[in-house]
Amino acid sequence: MEFAQAVVAWLTDLQHYSGSDGIPNRVLEHIVISAVTTAAAVALALPFGILAGHTRRGGFVAVNIANLGRAMPSLALLALMFPLALSLKLGFGFWPTFLALVPLGIPPVLTNSYVAVREVDPDIVEAARGMGLREQQVLRQVELPIAAPLIIAGVRNAAVAIVATATLGALVAGGGLGRYIVDGIARQDYPRVFVGALLVALLSISVEIAFGIFERLSVSAGLRGAEATAALEIQERPR
Repeated sequence: MEFAQAVVAWLTDLQHYSGSDGIPNRVLEHIVISAVTTAAAVALALPFGILAGHTRRGGFVAVNIANLGRAMPSLALLALMFPLALSLKLGFGFWPTFLALVPLGIPPVLTNSYVAVREVDPDIVEAARGMGLREQQVLRQVELPIAAPLIIAGVRNAAVAIVATATLGALVAGGGLGRYIVDGIARQDYPRVFVGALLVALLSISVEIAFGIFERLSVSAGLRGAEATAALEIQERPR
């Protein structure tokens, strides 16, 4: 009960809503690093995944790159990228965090985009080609609209993972909500730690909900149903 009261007192203290260490600024910092990192991961992984799925070539490479990205612990990546950023004179904070988080976002985007395009019904693709559509038109007008739900799901998974893991940036003097956790532990200010963790959880949930809304607005209900069926089939396949 005392801890809950301490958390409420921390949250209602107006000093925690102003300045560089205020909640609005820390939330904004967290959103910026997460958004930039997610955009970079999508820019790197999405074209390759779509191309590999369309041509049905490079699947082995795509899957192994994704598996390698999943196998690397985030903290280990941060430890590797920190001296790299220093050697490139990129400094502390943003760049080591960015370089460590991008590999975290690549696997779900790469895997989902590859599988989504590859799993488009071949009969539909051949019918589109039979109507005289060129390869770029087949990809843009047929495959991508059908693959969109699973592609968006991959981007959503990457974004949520990056938001949740961006707290590690505080270990290399980065900003964001991780500062509350790291500084709170150092000061033994556990209400600060709790608030930081709570805000990260709420931000992750908000990102999940936002992508869900975006998918509903941009994808038809029929395609969302097809995505759910495809995802279930993928999960049920023997490994």
